[in-house]
Amino acid sequence: MNVEITAPAAHAATLPPARIRRIVAAPLAGASPKGGWSEEIQPQDSVHTLIAVHTDAGVIGHGSVFTDGRLVAAGLEVLEPLFLGENALEPERVAEKLHQNTFWMGRGGTLTHVISGIDIALWDILGKMTGLSVGQLLGGRYRSKVQPYCSLLMDEPAVMAEELATFRERGGFRAFKIGWGPFGRRDSYASDEAIIRAAREAIGPESKLFVDAGGSDAHWNANLKWATRTAEMLADYDVAWFEEALRPDAIEDFIALRHASPVPIAGGEVLTRRQTFLPWLARGALDIVQPDVTKVGGISEQRRIAWMADEFGVTYVGHGWNTALGVAADLQMAAAFPKVDYVEFIGGSAYVDGILTEPFRLDADGYLEIPDRPGLGVELDLDRLAAYAPNARELGTG
Repeated sequence: MNVEITAPAAHAATLPPARIRRIVAAPLAGASPKGGWSEEIQPQDSVHTLIAVHTDAGVIGHGSVFTDGRLVAAGLEVLEPLFLGENALEPERVAEKLHQNTFWMGRGGTLTHVISGIDIALWDILGKMTGLSVGQLLGGRYRSKVQPYCSLLMDEPAVMAEELATFRERGGFRAFKIGWGPFGRRDSYASDEAIIRAAREAIGPESKLFVDAGGSDAHWNANLKWATRTAEMLADYDVAWFEEALRPDAIEDFIALRHASPVPIAGGEVLTRRQTFLPWLARGALDIVQPDVTKVGGISEQRRIAWMADEFGVTYVGHGWNTALGVAADLQMAAAFPKVDYVEFIGGSAYVDGILTEPFRLDADGYLEIPDRPGLGVELDLDRLAAYAPNARELGTG
């Protein structure tokens, strides 16, 4: 029997290598959203950096890194001998090569974050050259849309309620996460509860509410007793998960909290590489695991963590306090796994809302469509991006 192979499969089978010619970093500054940390970042600070991988085939891929642009530039200089001339159509192999040859410089730090952006960009290139979305390349699309939750920093009750109501009424969101701010930082359960009560009243009983204590803050003081008592209070307001309730290395306390808490326990945004996640999954420290694709090692690493979590019965929800390219990567991964209910979406961030030619739009039900176009399925608007990255033109749009 003769079987005719049609594009894009036939085209993919005959693609010549697309060699990496150079990688450009474009630090974003001027509109950096508050991060919640005690030593607050300023709008002009660099926290997120965009990556562009240029190939000799003329195709450019884009990624995002949750790291200061100065560190990204230094990381690219260190990694350059390893990635120059590599085939951009082999993202997992190239990313693993970068990891394996730099672990002795500190696995999980700047270089891992930089590799994350490179890896995302390589998947974008592979998709563009095969004509397939990243979701399809990862094995198939389980869904065509997913619910975003509007992610906001906590504030005083009245201010918090007004902001949430605005995003609900004008933005169309039906799921919300509030975090950091004064929560857990005043030694006052009454103050914490007042914020949660105001939030629940503002969004109504039908909207979903998640709470992020921000335990990775500098010198986080709240302990297991506080977290356990607070979890009981959150259950009274139908909070769907309690995130970062403890210091990020306190695995024993997380295990105890998960067993005691009436609400699901979430965490993992500061962890990197799959090896670090394994004990948290195997020992039952989390109900919900939250790797960040712009930190953890990229799409190649994140998908391994997501599948590993599935084996342990732990829910995967990507952490996404980053950029529109981070959202695009999270959307593609949301398509590629059988059990993904949400993606994170920063409320009011210029780096999410203001750098794409076609900004994200929620539908009438509060869902985001997952792009079914080649690669990440989004395109940077270099004119708008130039307001936050002086070298935006170097990123290109190919």
